[in-house]
Amino acid sequence: MSGMTIEQRWEAFFRYGPYLLLGVAGLMAFLSADVVGMTGTERRVAVAAAGAACALQLWWDRTRTGVSGHHPAGRAYYALRTLVAFVLCWVNPFFSIYAIMGYFDSGHLLPRRFVRAGLLCTAVIMAGAQCGSGLPPASPANWGAFAALFALHFSLALVFGNISERESERTEQQKETISELERANTRLEEALAENAALHVQLLVQAREAGVADERRRLAAEIHDTLAQGLTGIIAQLQAAASTADPAQAREHLDRAAGLARHSLGEARRSVHDLVPTELVHDDLPGALRKTVTEWARRTGVRADLTVTGTAEPLHDEVGATLLRIAGEALANTARHADAARAGVTLSYMEDEITLDVRDDGRGFDPAVPPPRGTTGGFGLVGMRARAERIAGTVEVESEPGLGTAVSARVPLVRRG
Repeated sequence: MSGMTIEQRWEAFFRYGPYLLLGVAGLMAFLSADVVGMTGTERRVAVAAAGAACALQLWWDRTRTGVSGHHPAGRAYYALRTLVAFVLCWVNPFFSIYAIMGYFDSGHLLPRRFVRAGLLCTAVIMAGAQCGSGLPPASPANWGAFAALFALHFSLALVFGNISERESERTEQQKETISELERANTRLEEALAENAALHVQLLVQAREAGVADERRRLAAEIHDTLAQGLTGIIAQLQAAASTADPAQAREHLDRAAGLARHSLGEARRSVHDLVPTELVHDDLPGALRKTVTEWARRTGVRADLTVTGTAEPLHDEVGATLLRIAGEALANTARHADAARAGVTLSYMEDEITLDVRDDGRGFDPAVPPPRGTTGGFGLVGMRARAERIAGTVEVESEPGLGTAVSARVPLVRRG
């Protein structure tokens, strides 16, 4: 996998991802069958639909090598897979793990005029599966949850639709850019032999910094903002559906609506490549302080922020990178560490800035890879990728039972 290009990794995901997601969803559905109250008929329908999904994927794996572009076979595959996902989510909401595949390959399989329709269908399925009672919603509270979740998933559909359109435009622009850079670098190579290194660098940027870089950036933004927003919204909606007190239910729904509005704003900012909302009105120490305080309030874990050195105005990309790394490190602490205390230290030095996130949790062995099939989002890999984009590094120190320390070190680039 380490020698594969970004395009090859996405190709592997499109080939094997549906099987993996279906397997995980099937396992979760089997374990939760009694909890969600699946009848014998629903269990048989789930088995039959899962078998149909596997057969459909096998057919598409044989067919896709012989077609190109937006072939009718690809449209048929997308439509049938969406229908099977709808049936599976109807009998058990955990099959939404499989249905989410519809967000990723709509731009590859559908003509541009049908992409948003495909994404909208996926949004309906995901919202229905996550509203608390499956499809169809069973109560007014569940209908309210469905409406809020649909609004959020609709914003996700808009994000993925824009991703597809931007990728198409960037592909055409990339071809023109490669041609122009090759001509320019040929002239530079003839004039100055010492510019050969720059020539290579520009060519590498032209080949790899286009669609792949945009896809990584948007995927990381969605993971760091919308995924965490979804988690909070689902928790609030489930709490609203489970309480008999109308006042408490309204409070939970108001919180869910606030999270949905915030996530929608982050989705729009991600599409337009703007800085995080936390950095619009605050500098990095202020934004980090709010992030740490909100995380401590939400998790009940004591957390402190320490700033050393003289704070300076940073380039937007540097501030956004460190803020996102801090958020992901704290999210990992909440998910995995079972810590009683966490500390964040931001250190300004002469030509670099460091961010350290420590906890006293259970720790782990960094040399041991995570189990296959685990769902950890971008995690440590994503943090390292973010830092490397601005010539920085991320190091992790941890031992079982002795806590974890994540240290990010990036150049101190001042705001121009």
